[in-house]
Amino acid sequence: MMEDANKIPLIHVKGSHLQIGHQIGEAFRQNISASIDNARILIDKAYDQLQLNWEGAVIQSRKYIPFVEEHYPQYVDEMQGIAQGANVEYDDICVVNAMEAVTSDALHLTKCTSMAVNQQCTRDGSVLVSHNEDWTPEDEHFVYLVHANPDNEPSFLAMSYGGLLPNVGFNSFGIAQCCDSVYPDDSRIGIPRIVYSRAVLAAKSPADAIRSILVPQRAAGYNHLIVHDSGEMYNVETSARQFALIYGEEGCLVHTNFYLDAEMKRVEDEPEELISARVRYHRAWRLLHASHQHSVESLQEIQRDHVNYPDSICNHGIDKNVLNSEKTIMAMVIDLSNRRMHAAWGSPCKGTYHTYQLDG
Repeated sequence: MMEDANKIPLIHVKGSHLQIGHQIGEAFRQNISASIDNARILIDKAYDQLQLNWEGAVIQSRKYIPFVEEHYPQYVDEMQGIAQGANVEYDDICVVNAMEAVTSDALHLTKCTSMAVNQQCTRDGSVLVSHNEDWTPEDEHFVYLVHANPDNEPSFLAMSYGGLLPNVGFNSFGIAQCCDSVYPDDSRIGIPRIVYSRAVLAAKSPADAIRSILVPQRAAGYNHLIVHDSGEMYNVETSARQFALIYGEEGCLVHTNFYLDAEMKRVEDEPEELISARVRYHRAWRLLHASHQHSVESLQEIQRDHVNYPDSICNHGIDKNVLNSEKTIMAMVIDLSNRRMHAAWGSPCKGTYHTYQLDG
């Protein structure tokens, strides 16, 4: 594991899913425990809004796990491994991986921005993918990267924090995924979206990735920005029961936190709460379409953008009320053609991007 005050920690893991989870848990034991404590505080402070305490969240999360055991037992093993390695309760790992489901997305905390450009829009013909991860400021300290060589699955390089399964990143078959929260009104008990998002990192083709997303019995949905190193790219907008595919016909795609497809808009919950997401989307779209000569550096510059501050692409929405507080806790640009990730810890306007290579 690499450690540097200005560099996101990176761990190399390999083996079975249980072994991979155990290695992650052991390496980041203190971070995972502290992140669970933060999640407890968040739930406690939101009691008036959610009518839910931590014990209730544990009970609720247990309702989702049988669906994971049926469809993705290997990722149950990973979660169990994380719990064992970090010396925390498995129930607590289940809660953080089902947090959006058990809170019914009532907190509307996640406000990420994802972009992609293919050969039509890059200076050197590379395929590039970028993502700003926006979440509670308290979890910024717990961000890390996982370079994994699982048994019987593609190797991957992905981001995580706390006890979450890794899901935003790319694999050795040239599949990249960015996840942006959306807010459907048809949520149900089923497979938490972090779990089937983890499954995308095992995909060997764009169709495999999309099939993983559209698994039956989804609890809710993300937008999944799926990119292949051939330049094929899709926004896969999902809810618990519906989906839409938006193809990157112009050589670039953008997504934030609201539905773009007309049919998906019909299941969007409280769209009036998502104004800043719309502003970020149009700002990113304009900046991305302003050039057909994009590079890693030009995408990084967009990630630092402060129009509509503090609810900008580079998010600084820190508030004394923890329920209203979020910021960009890490930013990445994936050079899919060369299997590299350039990642900055914290706000990209202040952080330094470091380069990580996927081997194997």
